[in-house]
Amino acid sequence: MNTPAPPRRSPGPVRRATLAALAAGAAALLLAACSAGPDAGVETDTAAGTGGGRTRIALITHGAKDDAFWELVRAGADAAAAKDRVDLTYAGDPDPAAQADLVRDAVRDRVDGIAVTLAKPEAMRAAVAEARSAKIPVVGLNSGIDAWRADGLLEYYGQDESVAGRSVGDKLDALKAEHALCVIHEQGNVALEARCAGVKKAFEGRTDILYVDGTDLTAMTAVLTSRLRQDPTIDEVVTNGAQFALASVKAAKAAGSHAQVSTFDLNKSLVKAVERGEVRFAVDQQPYLQGYLAVDGLWLYRTNGNISGGGTAPVLTGPAFVTKQNIASVAKYAADGTR
Repeated sequence: MNTPAPPRRSPGPVRRATLAALAAGAAALLLAACSAGPDAGVETDTAAGTGGGRTRIALITHGAKDDAFWELVRAGADAAAAKDRVDLTYAGDPDPAAQADLVRDAVRDRVDGIAVTLAKPEAMRAAVAEARSAKIPVVGLNSGIDAWRADGLLEYYGQDESVAGRSVGDKLDALKAEHALCVIHEQGNVALEARCAGVKKAFEGRTDILYVDGTDLTAMTAVLTSRLRQDPTIDEVVTNGAQFALASVKAAKAAGSHAQVSTFDLNKSLVKAVERGEVRFAVDQQPYLQGYLAVDGLWLYRTNGNISGGGTAPVLTGPAFVTKQNIASVAKYAADGTR
């Protein structure tokens, strides 16, 4: 994947004092050269964010390119970076070894802070330890709620996936479902596994797990269609992403199944499906907020020594249920790209 070129390092505090005159002259050149907004430096090595002692933060996720969910995370991170005048770089790779290498790249670049997802904590542990050894503060977001403290991260921003899964199980009971199929699109992802385990623990009916390849939506739809045809007792499909919920609606229709669809996570397309009643509910973990809090939290730590949550408890961003009854309160923000 294409990863952003790292921005130039800002002078350290000692050198800054000795280079004050040069910095003053450089500032005028920078102002003349830059006409973009405050977040224009994201992804690119531009002059807009390399001077004046700005904090440099790397956001590194396990998200695939052009995934709508991660665009929400990134939008929140961009908003915080613009507010705090942070130079933010973003990179993501669903392969855990490649994601760990992205963290090592940020360490070599000596950024001021790293925000990282821990979808597969074991694969990330050594890279995170390298960041800590380099005295670079690291926070977690989105996945890894059971690993962040043990791995020495300052804070975690996200949803307790086990709690979210149990909440879905309870909701399925209230809806009188009897046989749920929980679809995991990335085997071994601790967040997705915890969600479906939570559903299975709380739901009084039967829960089966179906593993699919989330990188191939066409193949995933075909596998689910086949499963629904084989087992007509399945009356609820639970997915772990908005795009998979929409594919599941198509699969149920193609299979002639009476199964309803519900999902974790939300985007603007799913909002329309909830409005139409095609998807019964979505669990919103607020990815925009996760990205925003992770960047803002690192900036506060670097500039004022603050640690939200005290560094001992996670900062929870969900779960919140979005249904046909309350979708109107969310629709505008989803259309704006912030929910």
